[in-house]
Amino acid sequence: MQYLAKVEPIGPDHTVPLRLLARHIKDYMWERLADERVVTLAAPLTFHAGALVLVKLDENDEHGIAAEDAVPWVMDLIDTFLAQGVTPRTLEQEVERAEQWRQSLTLESQEVDRRSLETAARRDEIQELEKSLKLERIELERREAELQDRLEGLGS
Repeated sequence: MQYLAKVEPIGPDHTVPLRLLARHIKDYMWERLADERVVTLAAPLTFHAGALVLVKLDENDEHGIAAEDAVPWVMDLIDTFLAQGVTPRTLEQEVERAEQWRQSLTLESQEVDRRSLETAARRDEIQELEKSLKLERIELERREAELQDRLEGLGS
């Protein structure tokens, strides 16, 4: 895993202590470490105390296995975010806009669902009315036929 670390003064055993400040999670997502801890880098390091480095730790996250200057990474952050005016407030506003948009879409979706249910209910109602009208028509045709038969019976 990759960490942002600060180079501490070299120890008496010539190991390079690194104070871990933040941990890379994924892409541009980093997590500041609540408990800054110190790991050692046994390999020679050309950075002076106080320098920021990106360090990769071993599989146990106990010892640094590689370190590189953090300046190119910091400059990339500046180019990618700060040069564009991306500030925490800008990001908060974008998150708020996205949340409002999500809520608006949810309300619209609920309205569409409600109208869909109303339409289905009306369709069912119309189908019931059609059945009822067909039955009434059949009943009226039957009564008309009975009346025709009676009238013919009276006329003969």
